[in-house]
Amino acid sequence: MTTDGVLSDQQISALVAGGAIAAARPLVEGQVQPASLDLRLGDVAYRVRASFLTGPNRTVAQRLSDFTMHEVDLTGGAVLEKGCVYVVPLLESLALPQGLRGAASAKSSIGRLDLLTRIITDHGTEFDRVPDGYTGPLYVEICPQSFSVIATTGQMLNQIIFRSGVTRIEDAALEARHAETPIVTGDAVISDGLGFSVDLRPENGTLVGYRAKPHTGVIDLAQLAHYTPADFWEEVHAEDGWIILDPGAFYILVSREAIAIPPDCAAEMAPYIAMVGEFRVHYAGFFDPGFGWAAAGGTGSKGVLEVRCHEAPFVLEHGQIVGRLVYEKMSQVPDRVYGTDIASNYQGQGLKLSKHFKS
Repeated sequence: MTTDGVLSDQQISALVAGGAIAAARPLVEGQVQPASLDLRLGDVAYRVRASFLTGPNRTVAQRLSDFTMHEVDLTGGAVLEKGCVYVVPLLESLALPQGLRGAASAKSSIGRLDLLTRIITDHGTEFDRVPDGYTGPLYVEICPQSFSVIATTGQMLNQIIFRSGVTRIEDAALEARHAETPIVTGDAVISDGLGFSVDLRPENGTLVGYRAKPHTGVIDLAQLAHYTPADFWEEVHAEDGWIILDPGAFYILVSREAIAIPPDCAAEMAPYIAMVGEFRVHYAGFFDPGFGWAAAGGTGSKGVLEVRCHEAPFVLEHGQIVGRLVYEKMSQVPDRVYGTDIASNYQGQGLKLSKHFKS
């Protein structure tokens, strides 16, 4: 019987060995992460008229027959155009046992490209949620928001975690954990999770973030440390501890607090309540065990914020609470945690663009 919590790498590997996770091609090295499984693009992308959910009585294949405009071959790489919606069958499929459910998220580098990617399932009523005991294929909806991209079969844009039973760490237990071993710098704001705020008064200089340029070239997702930031991003500076967000614009900002995820915990970034302002704070949402943890090579790591302003210009001020981290207990401590030992890209990070850009 699986202990309540988020499944660890060794438990995910056991699901693969037992057939609960199947794949059209063998898994590759590094695909199983400390608390998640990276999901790979299949061979074809379907350009569809609009985003959709299947609803309880239909499959994705049935919906694709209604909405597909044309097919795009991904085997040699293909451009997915900004502002268009695509659905791609993934190489992985599931046959989850009862009592096990999944939750998906874009990988960090994908969220930082303003690439909206969401997992959909047959008979699904929510994006990025796989119901208890689900058996069937997985698909990803891809909608490039700021930049057109080149995507290729086998690339990993999304990740999935698996939950058993009650996983959430309630506020009182989180406060006790913080008192024992700090999980955040400064005063912990713990209310329905760990609150975090935006940093608009950097220790050095005035650079506080980046804003995506509206008319740029294409980003090949296979190219790492390749692109010059100035070709795709405008620097955002704050002289007095505040900035004005422009409607429709996409920003990369950073949290004021440095956070740590203990090895027996995972965390999911949740958007703050809508009443605090006209913006959303993230696309990528999962934090692996060991993120920012000292024993894993971290000294606390700041959270990168992927911010999109909505209908009205909005003043964002230094220290404003913009989101929260919901901590979850692990079912087992992973064999390998996030950090230097597995060459994690963002351990100890500050303000940082995706790994596709030169430092």
